[in-house]
Amino acid sequence: MKSGPASAEENSLRLAILGPLRVWRQGAELHLGPPKQQSVLALLLVQAGQPVPLHHLVDSLWGDDPPERAVNVVHRHVGALRRLLEPGLTQRSDAHVLVRAAGGYRLDVGEDAVDLLRFRRLRDAGQEAVESDRPGEAADLLLQALSLRRGPTAASLPPGLRSHTDFAGVDAEFLRAAQAAAAAALASGRTEQALPLLRQAAQEDSLNEALQAGFIRVLAAEGFTAQALEQFQRIRTRLADELGVDPGPELRAAQAHVLRGTASPADDTPPATSAAPAHGDRSPALVRPAQLPADLRVFTGRREEIEHLDSLLTAGTHTAVTIGGTPGVGKTTLALHWAHRTARRFPDGQLYINLRGYDPAGDPLTPSMAICYFLESLGIPSERIPSGLDSQTALYRSVLARRRCLIVLDNARNAEQVRPLLPGNPACFTVVTSREQLTGLVASAGASLLNVDVLTVADAFDFLTRRLGRARVERSREAALAIVEHCGRLPLTLAIVCARAGSRPTAPLADIASELERSRDSLQAFTLSGASDPVTDTRSVFSWSYRALTGHAADAFRRLWLSPSHTVSLQAAASLTGLPMRRTRQVMSELHRASLWIEYRSGHYSTHELLKKFSQELSRAEDAEGVVEGARQRLYDHYLHTAHNASSAINTHREHPTLPAAAPGTQVMTFAGNAYAADWLHHEMPALHAIAVRDADNGAGVRPWRLAAVLELILDRSGRRQEQTEIQSAALLAAQRAGDTRGQAQMHRSLGFALGRTGQRAQAANHLGKALEFFSEEGDLLGEALSHRYMAFLKNAGEAHGEALTHYEAALALYRKAHHEIGIASVTNEVGWTRILMRDYEGAVEHCRQAVRIAHRIGNLNVEAASWDSLGVAHHRLGREPEALRALHRALGHYRSLNDAYLIADTLVHIGNVHSTASPDKARQSWTEALEILDSLGHPEGDLIRERLKDIDGGPR
Repeated sequence: MKSGPASAEENSLRLAILGPLRVWRQGAELHLGPPKQQSVLALLLVQAGQPVPLHHLVDSLWGDDPPERAVNVVHRHVGALRRLLEPGLTQRSDAHVLVRAAGGYRLDVGEDAVDLLRFRRLRDAGQEAVESDRPGEAADLLLQALSLRRGPTAASLPPGLRSHTDFAGVDAEFLRAAQAAAAAALASGRTEQALPLLRQAAQEDSLNEALQAGFIRVLAAEGFTAQALEQFQRIRTRLADELGVDPGPELRAAQAHVLRGTASPADDTPPATSAAPAHGDRSPALVRPAQLPADLRVFTGRREEIEHLDSLLTAGTHTAVTIGGTPGVGKTTLALHWAHRTARRFPDGQLYINLRGYDPAGDPLTPSMAICYFLESLGIPSERIPSGLDSQTALYRSVLARRRCLIVLDNARNAEQVRPLLPGNPACFTVVTSREQLTGLVASAGASLLNVDVLTVADAFDFLTRRLGRARVERSREAALAIVEHCGRLPLTLAIVCARAGSRPTAPLADIASELERSRDSLQAFTLSGASDPVTDTRSVFSWSYRALTGHAADAFRRLWLSPSHTVSLQAAASLTGLPMRRTRQVMSELHRASLWIEYRSGHYSTHELLKKFSQELSRAEDAEGVVEGARQRLYDHYLHTAHNASSAINTHREHPTLPAAAPGTQVMTFAGNAYAADWLHHEMPALHAIAVRDADNGAGVRPWRLAAVLELILDRSGRRQEQTEIQSAALLAAQRAGDTRGQAQMHRSLGFALGRTGQRAQAANHLGKALEFFSEEGDLLGEALSHRYMAFLKNAGEAHGEALTHYEAALALYRKAHHEIGIASVTNEVGWTRILMRDYEGAVEHCRQAVRIAHRIGNLNVEAASWDSLGVAHHRLGREPEALRALHRALGHYRSLNDAYLIADTLVHIGNVHSTASPDKARQSWTEALEILDSLGHPEGDLIRERLKDIDGGPR
């Protein structure tokens, strides 16, 4: 906001975005001009007080296909808005409301002039009242905030512009506030005022189980028991129809609450401080993964195989089955079809992962990578996942111990890759597909073996009939049978032929059969086996379909093998092709119609490993080396820059490496919030790992260490020490081969920190010492400062606190020299914690207070929360219980807003420690909530809290 006094004209302005976009000046409503101009205002308004870059405005208004003079058009709209909002300004005046800032524009208006800013002020005050245990005041403030909304954000804009993520983010803020308001209203008895506002929110987000549970409880509290039960049934039906899942614990508890006939929330309603998490939070109590890729619209044959799978599940004698067979025979299709048929028998969810056992573009996934992916999918925050495969496997099996889940492990290389991924709970069932028989799983895991052969002639003929129409096939029965044989009766090749034949509805099947016959002799350069091998016929079909592609689509097909995964996003595909996004979408649609790359969800495509191998062979035969290297560079830059933006959105308290400009034609994604960024990282981590290691092994100069440096923050947050060490070791070798001093400094520092995390202190100190030397030689102040902090962390772990303080002093001096306030705040808090370890509690209080002030001033919630927590612990050690509780509750509130489950539990433990002597009931309450969180995470610290609860329950009450 503006620091100076508002002008008279500014005070006369009122702007509304919570509903239709409207503006009043001196009480008269203004006509806001054409839709694009209104959209510019709306985009500035949702970020009022913050600069909005010009490129963000252009991308938001025109997407991937802006006009040539898009920037000039934005400038004209801004000029018109200035004249509209401040008609008294002359051309030479400085704008008071709409100003140029940071390569874009900023809307500077008073907080009372904008409904969104008033909403946020009331919401934050309400949340503070929640944290201070003032539910009545919290309910009043939160309901006042909700009452400001008159519909979806920017509802008057055209649908295409209205759906922008900036506006969706504001809608999500409203829904989260509604969840908190429901809890506060129930806790304070203000349900009458809450009911109409919650009804509106519940209608908008019908699949938000936490919000619906709160609404049901409020209905019951107001005496509308029948409506509450009807609402439960309505949501239950929608969850089953749209997601294929049953109601979760919160909804089931709300139903039980209503059935008991209790209107008071005191017995089982979560307190207001436990308002449901924001979208993107992965609380294990709520997450029921539904990861199965889409089932085929038309599925043919396999009756005996399906009956066999059904019998295994019914008999309960096996907990796993391995489906083996030749490539392209339809193993994955069968597994997914059967999984969709039986999904309802697994109410706790369905997990799916492609293990990339034979992917030509990358190595198979390691068991550790697959388990980390599953754990995050099951709700375990990435930073709480332990290092080491044994610990990860134990946590994975513990999380599944109380669940009934279906697990599909696709494209496995061998039994060793699969064995750690098998749950120990017999209520779960695992389906594995592989080219191998995996007989090793029969003895060790009690798996059943199912071999899938090519389709029978009758089923293959039925395959054609279902896709091309009975009349067309029956008219050319002999040609259809010839096509079946040319395709080797493989479902993959039959699907490709049907896709092309479907695009030529008037072409006789006899012509298509003749074309396939001629294609047999056109693949000598690609043939790896004899003419009788089905793979040879597969290549013939591939070639026949490939030659029918247009130029850009054929080029794209030859580039896409470079994707490190069997899937690719539209942005990654555009980077590989170098085409604009709009043209790339058209190209990918052509490949989808040809069944060469299938769009399995909007903007995401997958293919078979044989097709990737075929495209790789084509590329090596037809593409110049420079063309392939250019595509590889753009793909690398897509992952590098997008991962950098995602990590920056999540880890706001950490420094991030500066990157060179991306290669022309690279598509780089940006993230408006950390939930979207975390989701992208979660799904793309296997690809990021594969491309980082592959690039480092190729020794491509300075490139590998940059991606490894970006991934350092992500992997450390995820607790993936094995992957972190592997990537950074490879990148260090590449930097050493290239003689890149800066890269060596970065990787020595990253390796030192990772090794220190796993207790390898001597090796860690060696790497960190080399990092300090390199950063000092380079004059990199921030790199040197962070290396000192890592060294201090290592010294504290070895209880050499004096040496730790020496490193912190050096880091602080470097941050001050660089004017880096986040670093200053972080080090100040870390010094405070070191003082706690040294039992210098007064010194700790002084440093932690200073860290709080700095972090609050610069608006960094991560560092401020950590500093409040440290301050609370220091006050407790000094016997200042009121001060300790005030500080710890501030930390708790911040951690809840950040959705950091483990640190919420950690602060609750500290709060319980403060209460343990004078107020054992309050201690019990804090520790119990902490224990529930730790148990949901499968965290070993839960056992310590259990012991404390036993002690306190055995004492006086």
